[in-house]
Amino acid sequence: MRKKIVAGNWKMNKTADEGLALVSEVVNMVSAEVTAPVTVVVCPPALYLTTFKSYLTGDKLALGAQNCHEKAAGAYTGEISAPMLKSVGVQYVILGHSERRQYFGETNAQLAEKVNIALENGLIPIFCCGESREMRETGDYVGFVKNQLTESLFHLSAEQMANVVIAYEPIWAIGTGLTASSAQAQDMHFALRQHLAGQFGDEVAQNTSILYGGSANAQNAQELFGQPDVDGGLIGGASLKSRDFLTVVKAA
Repeated sequence: MRKKIVAGNWKMNKTADEGLALVSEVVNMVSAEVTAPVTVVVCPPALYLTTFKSYLTGDKLALGAQNCHEKAAGAYTGEISAPMLKSVGVQYVILGHSERRQYFGETNAQLAEKVNIALENGLIPIFCCGESREMRETGDYVGFVKNQLTESLFHLSAEQMANVVIAYEPIWAIGTGLTASSAQAQDMHFALRQHLAGQFGDEVAQNTSILYGGSANAQNAQELFGQPDVDGGLIGGASLKSRDFLTVVKAA
């Protein structure tokens, strides 16, 4: 049975006091109200990782980072390495988010290095992939997204791939008010799972959690997560409101 995961990506939001209040609410709600086997990953700004670690304990709660550098150490001012994240108790790391690709020019080759360094340090990558609105409307969007997996993940062994989570995020549905229909999400998730099976075998493909990451919220999560190949979500805006986030978690 594939692991159900809901990861909250706070992006560049919340002051220290606001963040502490939010994580406390999320922890209390999850502990009191969530009985199903779902892993809740909180991915705050890096400044708060050491503080939040003491809150995110037990089987249901985990600490995640929003990014890491592809090198283990060095003269990279302002960057944070995978060994640093591991040393403060981080368990998951988001890699290749569309905003990192768009605003910071991250490439598939660079992300392959990031996946490597994350796995080497015992972190679980949440590897993001997805297409733009232009690609969705005029191009081979399925082939485009498959290629992101090919170039960033297909150098891994089956054993390594078993420790990777994938998040499909249609870029056209992030912060735009648009959301992929449950059928659109299922179609892409199924295609990606088949692509994984071709490289790593059916067992790895069937056990890989593939999350949906395109504006899932309290209103649409249940329908999205009800699809057979959708194993949870990478949640942006809805993760900034504790009750909305809990509703999404329960939907998983």
